[in-house]
Formats: sequence, structure tokens, C-alpha cells
Amino acid sequence: MKIVIVCDVLGKPNNGTTLAAYNLINFLKMRGHDVTVVCADQDKKGVDGFVVVPIQSWGPLDLILKANHVYLAKADKKIVSQAIAGADVVHVLMPFPLGVTAAKLAKKSGIPVTASFHAQAENVTAHILLMNSRLANHITYMCFYRLLYRRVDMIHYPTQFIRELFEKQIKRSLPCRVISNGVNDAFFAKREHKRLDDKFTIFCIGRFSKEKAQQTLIKAVGKSDFRDNIKILFAGCGPKEKKLKRLAKRYHVDADFKFYARDELPAVLSGADLYVHTAVVEIEAISCLEAIAVGLVPIICDSPRSATKNFALDERCLFKAGSWRDLAEKIAFFYHSPEQIAAYQEKYRAFREQFRQEDCMMKMEQMLEDTAALAKKTS
Repeated sequence: MKIVIVCDVLGKPNNGTTLAAYNLINFLKMRGHDVTVVCADQDKKGVDGFVVVPIQSWGPLDLILKANHVYLAKADKKIVSQAIAGADVVHVLMPFPLGVTAAKLAKKSGIPVTASFHAQAENVTAHILLMNSRLANHITYMCFYRLLYRRVDMIHYPTQFIRELFEKQIKRSLPCRVISNGVNDAFFAKREHKRLDDKFTIFCIGRFSKEKAQQTLIKAVGKSDFRDNIKILFAGCGPKEKKLKRLAKRYHVDADFKFYARDELPAVLSGADLYVHTAVVEIEAISCLEAIAVGLVPIICDSPRSATKNFALDERCLFKAGSWRDLAEKIAFFYHSPEQIAAYQEKYRAFREQFRQEDCMMKMEQMLEDTAALAKKTS
């Protein structure tokens, strides 16, 4: 098939949406499909299989977006029209201008459209300090629906959580499939546990931003009686990095902040003792699933706005959102009981198998093929 994938946000693989996009692109190419990627990454100019549009300026918001390593695409209709011509299906990643324009043009040309749901309302409202406003988030979801999702033939939801949340907001159900973005086989590979540090090491992955709430982990360790025997490795980058470093220093917490390349992560993760996921807003935390695949036991924030809580096998693997005290208690349980870590690792062995990336990408390929075939039948 000729498949066009439209990415308002692509860039470096330092976030879940970008990783999901590259994983799908690479898998479809490996399967022999003719894949064209439309994006605003200027370094992709001249690269086979990529069609590059200009970057859209958003005035004062540009500084905020840049701080989060985000550059949005400008919806150039001429470039998009040429890119989608003759496609069997167009797949849109985000409900932003480039994706919306591609969906409109594709529908006018009779080309079927699928779209993934990778953006929670809070991922947008957090940039304008309205992350906790129910009204602002509801309006954002309604805009997502009106601009993009009402126009598409099939929606891809990474989790049942985001499907139910979106359908509740728009008060209707739409044709969809729930498919995890999946975890690469590199994280499932057996490897020897080589300790990263003499101290008990906790790993935490996530962009350094408001909705990831890493400060809860810093306070939990900083106010615990085992603080001096703990080391935290924060993997990521983002606008809150300096603030988090200052907080760690204030609480005398031994913490490293570093961005790890994808090929580094499996080995580094396998050398840790525990994984803590602090995010309060999340559609599907692939980073948490990667840690589980490696063999780490997770302690996950129970935020009602995060799908990640569903990866907890029981209450020992959950902590109350915003409560450093509860998180400290959960860490203490595993810190003082190495045998419990081993027991939970065994419990997670079967759970993690459902998230193997190849299986998930096969389902994505099937969704695209089914949508294209159905369009041909009804045309």
C-alpha cells in the first residue's frame, strides 16, 4: 500500500509520540509498504520518503514550545496535496493544523483517513497554565473532535483509558481500535543485572515538565529515613530541569538528570533496583512499559488523568497522586524487602508479553489495510 503518515510534531525521539511515529514508519517500511512522511523537520529535506513543510510560528508561544523541544508544522495545502496524491490511506498523528489539513484534503479526494490519539487535552492546556481547568480541557477535547476526529474513518487509541475519556467528553463513540504503541524487543532481551551504583537505585523516565510531576519522587526520597542510601536517575529533558535540580539539592537527594539515547536505555534500566512513574497526565507511558519489560518493578502514580495506573498489578505498585508520603511508604516496602522485588518481577513476566512491539505494529498495519479495503468497497 501507499501510506502517508502526517506528523505535526516529529523531531528527535525524546517523547512518546515521536517514538510511536518512528516505530510505525520503520515497521511499515520493513513490511514493504510505500511510506511517505509529511513533517516540518527541516533536517529531513532531501531525505527519501520525507516531505517537509515549513515551521509554523505561534508568536509568543514559540518560546514555550521551544522550551519543550516542540516545533509545529505549517499546513501548506499545496505541499500536502502533492504528498497525499494517490495514497491508499492517510494516517494522522496529531489533531493540529498539518494533520487537520491533510485529513480534509484526503477526504475531498476520496482517500480514507485514520488518526492516532496521542495528545491529551492537558498536553495543550499545560502550556497556558490551565492544565487543571476542567472547562479548558473540555473545550480542547471538543476542538480535537471538531477539527479532526469527526472526519476520520478509524481512530487509533493507545489505551482503553483515553478512548473512554474522549468519548465521555464528546458524548459519542466513533469507529476505533485500541492498540498499544508497544515495546521494542531490545527491552525484553535477557541481560545480567549489573548494578548502576552501590546505592539502591530508582529510575524515573519522563520529560521534565509540569504534568510529569517528578518533584513528588524527590520529596519522597528526601524526607525518608533511607535518603542517604538511595540514588535517583531521572531520564529526560525539558523546561523544569533546573527547578528539579534545585529541589534535589535542597532535599539533599543524590539525583542525576540525563537524556539517554534509545539504545542506551535497556542496559541502564536493567541495572536499577526499582522504577517510579510520577506523571499525573498520560495516555500510555511506553517508558513505564519499557521498564517493566526489562524486569523492573514499577510504582505508579494513581492519577485519574493517567492510563499508566492500569499497569499496576496491585496497591503495592500504586501511590496517591501528589502524596510524597504515600510514595515514600511504597518505596520503603521494596527497599526493605528484596524478596518482594523478586516476587513482583515474577508476577510481571506474563503481563509484559502483551506489549511486544511487533505484535502491536501488526495490529496497526491491519487497521490501515482494513480501513483502505473498506473504503474501496463503499466507493
